[in-house]
Amino acid sequence: MNYKNNMFDEDSYDTPAETKRSFMNRLLLGNRFYFYAKNFYIFFKTGMCAKRGELDAENQIFYSNQNFRLVEDCGGKIHLKGLDNLRNLNDKPVILLGNHMSLLETALFHSIIRPRIDFTFVIKKALFKIPFFGDIMLSLQAIPVTRKDPRNDLKMLLREGKYLIKNGKSIIMFPQGTRSEAFSPKHFSSVGIKLARTTKVDIIPFALKTNFLKNGKLFRDLGPVCPENHVHFEFGVPIKIDGNGKSANQQVKDFISSRLEKWNSK
Repeated sequence: MNYKNNMFDEDSYDTPAETKRSFMNRLLLGNRFYFYAKNFYIFFKTGMCAKRGELDAENQIFYSNQNFRLVEDCGGKIHLKGLDNLRNLNDKPVILLGNHMSLLETALFHSIIRPRIDFTFVIKKALFKIPFFGDIMLSLQAIPVTRKDPRNDLKMLLREGKYLIKNGKSIIMFPQGTRSEAFSPKHFSSVGIKLARTTKVDIIPFALKTNFLKNGKLFRDLGPVCPENHVHFEFGVPIKIDGNGKSANQQVKDFISSRLEKWNSK
């Protein structure tokens, strides 16, 4: 893949130290609603593009790049590492497993990952009913799960996952389920490992820290914007599934825990 919108050609990226906040962000004294107004406008444009059936990879990257720049316009510092572990897959599909912290990761994933691999998400079925977001997820062929009936959810995941993997699409999963700033290994399910075993593909572990955008107390999706919290994404080397997959699942959890410990100590 070689998309013209690709912002990162190296294995890593760090927001340049000289990057300045936008004039409007400074004029509004860093008010969170500057971020949300622009973010929702980008979201609206992305959704309309999906409704028209035009949300191809180039457009996904284009709109996600706007969110990437928005974070930096608001004073955020973004750090990426392990991008070559995605590029070196050479379009071979994998299951990507990692933690889930805020809405920010889904806004940035297309900018970071899409130029290197084709992918989709596993999401809660109810989210397909959200205007524009549902259209975006449909365009990505996202896999719906109810989180109420584990047995049927697993059947759906394995059936749809086999089809997508067979057609070259990787799958991003957040096995901890809900968004949380704290990572709890004991709540990190093995469902992603089961999918990898069934489809006979490798795992790519990823860790992220996106509490630049915190979850709100009153309105969960309108939390504080905290530019002092640097944004981190790191992708590990592929992990092969051996035996029952317990060792692989532990490797993923250890990868996430070690990165969060390092980032939180800075």
